[in-house]
Amino acid sequence: MKRRIEIGILYSRSGSYQLVSDACRLGAMRAIADINADRAQGIELVPVERDPQSNADRYATLCEDIFRTSSARHVIGCITSWSRKETIPVLEKAGGMLWYACPYEGFEANEHVVYMHACPNQHLVPLMAHVAPRFGANGFLLGSNYIWGWEMNRVARDLIADAGGKVLGERYLRIGETDVSRLIDEIRVTRPNFILNNLIGTSSYAFLAAYRDLGREDAAFKPDACPVISCNLTEGELPAIGETGKGHLSAGPYFAPRPAAFASSFEASAYASVQVMADVLASDPDAGPAEFSKAFAERRFSTRLGPIAIDPNTQHATLPVLIGRIADGFFEVVSREEEVAPDPYLSRYDPAKVFGRPRLRVVS
Repeated sequence: MKRRIEIGILYSRSGSYQLVSDACRLGAMRAIADINADRAQGIELVPVERDPQSNADRYATLCEDIFRTSSARHVIGCITSWSRKETIPVLEKAGGMLWYACPYEGFEANEHVVYMHACPNQHLVPLMAHVAPRFGANGFLLGSNYIWGWEMNRVARDLIADAGGKVLGERYLRIGETDVSRLIDEIRVTRPNFILNNLIGTSSYAFLAAYRDLGREDAAFKPDACPVISCNLTEGELPAIGETGKGHLSAGPYFAPRPAAFASSFEASAYASVQVMADVLASDPDAGPAEFSKAFAERRFSTRLGPIAIDPNTQHATLPVLIGRIADGFFEVVSREEEVAPDPYLSRYDPAKVFGRPRLRVVS
């Protein structure tokens, strides 16, 4: 008989970034179903689900509720860095672990968090290395007004300087804001070589629609002249974007081939999170942070993303790095690098290797 193990699911079912959340939840629930249907598996995973409704103040409370009302000590969840950071004190107190399946800004490592999506050396650095020699290094930086936007743009400022470019503007919108007219006006005046889009959800969709209209007025802002580049845009959001995203670029560990096992890297990463977690729990159902750290040091894991190693010191995954261009409802892969080791603090970053230029400043 299989041993039943409860695990938490902490994804919002509504709000401005619902599409991303839905993709992560789908990946986690698919993995749970597949593991439970596998007769060779000695465990059955039982989801204990809570819905924060995109309210950052509810994540810690609901994470605590999962630990208090169930035997779960592992949670698959959180989309924003804000929500992830809110849950960490709860995880530390309960001895639990969060499996985080979204790209993030780096500069964090916690024994209670496993970072299963890309960090800056696996998304922003290679994306800038691809864009700067092809389009130019002068950028305009956009972000939602919270940790992801602030920190991604902080790192981008240093990368742009290392590439020999200038930051021509840096602007933020509150999460969910869709009035992007002033952003478009500034971009029209400053005429950057590219726009780094760290907006999320409906703010990002509104900006891409307005930027498409700007490109129709002035060919200097068409995607082949001045692309919008992103580190968190995936296939799951393309239906909401439609034709407005065509030609723009994004980076990630997975873009869906045709036919595709997964609809986006968010779904694939959440699925892989459950796979890795279950792989260890199958032999040690009571495993916590110390046991997982030991397993990470000793093993590689077979996942639907391919073989994955997890750095036991930072608990970040080694991942492929792909750059994709939005085509007709999918991403055309224009660059691919296999098994890039995580460097969340950019301690191994060398601008001479990335941009062919000596370091101009320290990325801190």
